[in-house]
Amino acid sequence: MIRPSLGCLLATALLMLSGCGEPSAPPLAAPGETGVLKVATRNGATTYYFNRHEAPAGPEYDLTRRFAEARGVKIEWSLFDSTVEVLEALEAGEVHLAAAGLTQLPARNARFTPGPVHTDIVEQLVCHRDMRPLPRELADLAEVEIRVTAASSYSQQLTSLVNDHTGITFEEDPRTTEVLLEAVANRTLDCTVADSNIVKVVRRHFPHLEVAMNLTAGSALGWYLPAGQEALAAEAREWMAGDTGQAAIEGVRERYYAYIGEFDFVDLRALNRRIDNRLPNYLDLFLEAESTTGMPADLLAALAYQESHWDPNAVSPTGVRGIMMLTRNTAKSLGVTNRLDPAAAIDGGARYLADRHARLPEDIPEPDRTYLALASYNIGRGHLLDARELARDLGKNPDSWEDMKEVLPLKADKRYYPQTRYGYARGYEPVHYVRRIRNYLDVIAPAVTPLEITQGVLMPTAAAAE
Repeated sequence: MIRPSLGCLLATALLMLSGCGEPSAPPLAAPGETGVLKVATRNGATTYYFNRHEAPAGPEYDLTRRFAEARGVKIEWSLFDSTVEVLEALEAGEVHLAAAGLTQLPARNARFTPGPVHTDIVEQLVCHRDMRPLPRELADLAEVEIRVTAASSYSQQLTSLVNDHTGITFEEDPRTTEVLLEAVANRTLDCTVADSNIVKVVRRHFPHLEVAMNLTAGSALGWYLPAGQEALAAEAREWMAGDTGQAAIEGVRERYYAYIGEFDFVDLRALNRRIDNRLPNYLDLFLEAESTTGMPADLLAALAYQESHWDPNAVSPTGVRGIMMLTRNTAKSLGVTNRLDPAAAIDGGARYLADRHARLPEDIPEPDRTYLALASYNIGRGHLLDARELARDLGKNPDSWEDMKEVLPLKADKRYYPQTRYGYARGYEPVHYVRRIRNYLDVIAPAVTPLEITQGVLMPTAAAAE
C-alpha cells in the first residue's frame, strides 16, 4: 500500500488552495449580455448524463436548466471527465458556473466564489461486503487499500486523517467515483470513498457494496463560480432559496432519489441474478411489445418483475397469474386465453398498460403520466379517478405524481373514501408499487436498452435512440 507522496499531496494542495500560476483569463461576458450561461459539469448518475432517449438528464442538469429558464438564458454545456478538469475550466474563466456534484469546502471557497448549495450528503467509506474484517473504525484503515478520485473532497478528507492517525494511507486515482465503486464491487480494490447520494444510486447495480463507515458528519453539494463573480453567485443563491428554486430541488429529490427505498441486499442480489438468468428468456417479448404498444420495453420488464419476478407460472392466492399477473377478467377483455403463456401475457399486459396510459389526459406531463398509468394498472382506473377527484377537492394537483402519492392512501381512510364513487381501496399499495417499479427500472434498463459505458455512467448507444 502506498502512502501519498509529498509531491502528490503538494500537487493536490496547490490544485485545491492556490490561485497562483498563469494570470487569470478575462472574465466571460455576463449571461445577461449574451443570453448564454456556460456551465461545466461531468458525466455521472448524480450530475449529468443522457437517458435512453438520448436526452440530457441528471440532478445538476435539472437544477441548472431551471435556473437558466428563470433568467431567460440558454445553457452551453461543457462536459469533462473529472472534477479536476471541471475546476480547471472554472479557474481558467471558460465557464460561468460549475455544477458537477461539488462538495463546498473552505479550500474551494477560498479559490472560487461559492454559489448555492442544494444536496446534503455524507462521505462514506465503501468496501465489498465480503471483505473480512470490514473496517468499522478509523484505526482499522491502516490495513486497507483505499483509492479515491484525484483532487476530490475525499482526498482532502483522507489527507486530514493521514495527518491525525498513524498508518492510514491512500492513493489518488484519475478514474471517477462511479468507476472506483465498480472496482470495489469486482474486488479489484479494497475500498473507496463516495458521497452518500452516489452510493445510494450505484449500490443498486452492485449490491455487494457495503458502507463501512461515514467519514464526515455532513457536507453539502453546490455550485461554484469563478473568483470575484459574487453578483451572479448571489443571484443564484437568491433563486435557489426562493420558491422556484426550492421547487426545483424538491423535483430533483422526487425524480432521482425519493423512490429509492432502504437498501435490501437480498432483493437486489436476486434481481441482478435474474437479470442474467431469467430476463434473456423474455427480452425479445418485451421489445416486441414495445414495438406494438409504444410502452418502453425496460418499463414493461420492470413491471413484470414487480408482478412475478419474471416467473411465467406465478399464481397468487387471489387468482391473478402469469408473468404479468393478469386477472381472469382483464385477460378475457384483452383476448388472452392462456395467462401462463409468457408471449400472450406480456403482449396483453403491455396493451393493458398502454390503455391505462391512453385514457389519462394528454396534457399530463411525463413522467407523471406513466406513474399514474402504473397506479391505474395496480389499483384500477375507477379508484385512480376517485383519487384524482379527491385531489382536486383537497387543492392538490391530480396531474402530479408527487401530490397523488399523498392522496391515493386516503382511499383507505374512512374520513374520505365514503364520499368517493368506488369506495374503499388500499390506496397505499399503488404508491409502493410505483416506487418499487421505478427502483427496479433503473437497475433493469441497462440490460434491456443497448448501452455503452462512458466514464462509469450508463449511456444509450445510437441504436437505442428513439
